[in-house]
Amino acid sequence: MAIIGSNILQAQYLLARGEVVAIPTETVYGLAGNAYNEQAVSKIFTIKQRPTFDPLIVHASCLAQVEEFVTHFPAKAYELAEHCWPGPLTILLPKKAIIPDLVTAGFDRVAVRIPDHPLTLALLQALPFPLAAPSANPFGYISPTTPQHVHDQLGDKIPYILSGQACKLGIESTIIGFAHTKPIIYRLGSMSLEALEQLIGPLTMAHDSPGHLQTPGSLVGHYSPHKILKIGTIQTLISQYQDQRLGILTFDQYYKEVDPEYQVRLAPTTGSLEEAATNLFAALRKLDQMPIDLILGTYVPNIKLGRAINDRLTRAAAKFMEPR
Repeated sequence: MAIIGSNILQAQYLLARGEVVAIPTETVYGLAGNAYNEQAVSKIFTIKQRPTFDPLIVHASCLAQVEEFVTHFPAKAYELAEHCWPGPLTILLPKKAIIPDLVTAGFDRVAVRIPDHPLTLALLQALPFPLAAPSANPFGYISPTTPQHVHDQLGDKIPYILSGQACKLGIESTIIGFAHTKPIIYRLGSMSLEALEQLIGPLTMAHDSPGHLQTPGSLVGHYSPHKILKIGTIQTLISQYQDQRLGILTFDQYYKEVDPEYQVRLAPTTGSLEEAATNLFAALRKLDQMPIDLILGTYVPNIKLGRAINDRLTRAAAKFMEPR
């Protein structure tokens, strides 16, 4: 079983020998291996049971290290990196051959970021290679935001979980790329559209398409609990499914028709989107473990971080949608 600890030297030792360990970031916990080592990367896919057509994000210690494995850095991309790294922004950049094609699912661009977590930054600075690190969970399931989440899911498959306590943001990084210098958002995440547009001007959202799958986390169904999740107007859903045992994922209020014990509020303290984002995945996990048949949820205000929350809710519910 995996050991949970904060020993950077232990994590460094294992990674240098081609092992895979879990690492904390400000967004979610990652399952990390040497990004230059195809065997280590292959272990990540095997442990997660992740299809190899879904690429990984590479985590680096600094801009200088990124320049070791990308062919060039477009001006606007470099401007964003200087403003936003370390932080929850992933940038698609043209890769050198040193990054195995397995990391990028055969595409010529690699997804890169510098995480904003002191333990993982210290680990990256101690290593002579960057780390490929998708979320540390079985493929398609809810992303982990605490060391215990990782241990519960993958504890029998990895040797070590570097513990950085609970993730402060709770939703994966935003992914941005450039097509002929035009910036495109490929995945909504912890850095809001508004914040990015303040830095580089108007952005285009990528449409879901086969080409869109060259970026991590782009599948229609993802982040899903095992129990059925339905998204809509809570009162309508309660009426529709009143003959079942219900749990409710709510933004900041309770619903009298359902036992409060089976309701989880995303923003009970501040009523803010930031609090809701931090709590989203843990809340889905909590409901998934309750003695209920169905999870009912509703979208949050579709502004700023709300867009990323709603994106995760849509993907989490996608596999439960009835075919048209």
